[in-house]
Amino acid sequence: MNLDIRDKDAIVVGSGPGGATVAKELSQRKKKVLILEWGDNDPLTGSIWRGAKSLLWPGRSLLLTQQGLGLVRGIVVGGSSVFYYATCFPVPLNMLKSHGVDITTEIEEARRELPVAPLKDEMLGPMARRIMESAQGLGYEWQKLDKFMYQDRWKPEYPFSHYGDSHGVKWSARIFIDQALANGAELIDRAKVTRVIAEDKKAVGVEFIRNSRTHRAYASKIIVSAGGIGSPVILRASGIKRAGYNFFFDPLIGVRGTVKDMYIPHSEIPMSAGIHMDEEGYMMTDMSHASGTTALFAAQVLRFGQVFSRSRTLQIMVKARDELGGHLTDNGGVRKILDKNEKKKLLRGYERARVILQQAGAKDIFKTWYLAAHPGGTVKIGDLLDSDLKTEYENLYVCDCSVIPESWGLPPTLTIVGLGKRLARHLAGEPTLK
Repeated sequence: MNLDIRDKDAIVVGSGPGGATVAKELSQRKKKVLILEWGDNDPLTGSIWRGAKSLLWPGRSLLLTQQGLGLVRGIVVGGSSVFYYATCFPVPLNMLKSHGVDITTEIEEARRELPVAPLKDEMLGPMARRIMESAQGLGYEWQKLDKFMYQDRWKPEYPFSHYGDSHGVKWSARIFIDQALANGAELIDRAKVTRVIAEDKKAVGVEFIRNSRTHRAYASKIIVSAGGIGSPVILRASGIKRAGYNFFFDPLIGVRGTVKDMYIPHSEIPMSAGIHMDEEGYMMTDMSHASGTTALFAAQVLRFGQVFSRSRTLQIMVKARDELGGHLTDNGGVRKILDKNEKKKLLRGYERARVILQQAGAKDIFKTWYLAAHPGGTVKIGDLLDSDLKTEYENLYVCDCSVIPESWGLPPTLTIVGLGKRLARHLAGEPTLK
């Protein structure tokens, strides 16, 4: 039977940090909210299969550029935050203010609400500790980073949740979704939204596919939060053809070496500490991976001797701030070149990371192939959106990493939560807080 849903105040497309925040905030205000998510809401077991089907499905969650650079996104309730490393970075408040968006108050509120703090000492793993000590010994201001983690729930025997957290230690947007559902919101998972239904430049609903059938849902407000790739694809199919151009995707590499005098446990928490080399355009942090990922990245660059050395591997991630450019295809294909300037930043970071690892006692140091993380800027504020995140269509809004107007090279979770809180206030008719 085809669904035809008509009794909602708002439809939220996507359940990552942006969509989940809007859904939670609106449901708290007694609005009738429908959440549509392409991925599933199955339990988070933490197994490699659970992660692979939501994160590494070629053409769906794993995308490749023409240079073979891999870009991953989580297609699951909670979005990529289910699989991220739960690190909270500062918000580009001044950049957003220059585009007419002030989320200072919302960020303060979010930091009070979320479990944001540097790791307590006993949670700092041996890899993170040795890399930090080595970097500090070389004069770097390498410090603990804020984490989105309920640290009182952590136990030393818990493996880090690379493929979904079954212990509830790591905050993810799925927690906000659960709160929205408790407030009366409705979730339909495995529902791929294909387009926004518009009448005379006014959004009235969405069309989505579930179980090979096409369904429709209608509401007075539509919020597209399908991510930096998904949102522009939906907008293009809905008639907003300029979406999906000149975007960023934060390229990164891993710099690895092996040590013989220590064991890195599966409980090692990635991105525990690091440094932002702002003037040079990149950041560096410690980075542990699960066994499968460690083997894959080593084999990818023909380092077969390091395929099974996860427990002895020290790794620093180098992630660069790239320039805006490229475009997406109508189906979400990524067409963007990693140019010489970005490669130069990563190479500079590699040289610094190599020295830090050498100082830490690592041997056989090499760098992995290129990856990219959290694509954004595909539906920019000041271009396709006004300062209230509204598109050229009445009642149609966007809230996720796609709205960020400039590249700044840091993970955007807290920023997106703040934007979601501000948008929910606007949709509820509340004054903007100062």
